Amino acid sequence: MKVLLIEDEPSLATDIRKYLKSNDMLCEGVNDISTALEKIAAYEYDCILLDLMLPDGDGFEILETLKREQRQEGIIVISAKETLETRIEGFHLGVDDFLVKPFHLSELLVRIQALVRRKKFNGNNLVNFNEIEIDILTKNVKVKGVKAELTKTEIDLLLFLIGNKSKVLSKSAIAEHLSGDMADMLDNHDFVYAHIKNLKKKLGEAGSEDYIKSVYGIGYKWQHE
Repeated sequence: MKVLLIEDEPSLATDIRKYLKSNDMLCEGVNDISTALEKIAAYEYDCILLDLMLPDGDGFEILETLKREQRQEGIIVISAKETLETRIEGFHLGVDDFLVKPFHLSELLVRIQALVRRKKFNGNNLVNFNEIEIDILTKNVKVKGVKAELTKTEIDLLLFLIGNKSKVLSKSAIAEHLSGDMADMLDNHDFVYAHIKNLKKKLGEAGSEDYIKSVYGIGYKWQHE
């Protein structure tokens, strides 16, 4: 799961990133509007955590950009600036949830997980695709009722493919999902092929059909028909 944190309070930002990382989430952080807009233009995220009070302006500018560009990321506002008017304006601009500071990190985690489930998996903790079952919370994968031994990265890749089963995903998009903006620093995306190969092999050995199809010159697609 890939999260963008837009927060200018250093200690809080550090705590959030460490906590989400410890719960198997990839969290990138920025502390101003201009950098946030650059990130949003370059990458896709599962969830955006947004503080409305930023050093170079109002976070509503980011919300307006997201709405104008019809982005599909889930949005959670985390801010001390919380009034009825703020909530109404935020919801009109596509905010999915509000969390008022101070808050417990465990509550933030649960809200992120719930939001992504609603957005990508119809609110379910269990994701089922034919003979494959994935428990999003426990990160367990079963094929025909038997547990498949996948790494955390392979499970994240599997969820990414199934969650975008109607799309052809480029190698760069998969690399960014698995590694964040670190992917830009790599000479190539050969590690994507390695993860795809391992995932296909393990699912096949567990008794699954091969749903991961290569799209020549582009990337991969989860074949759902």
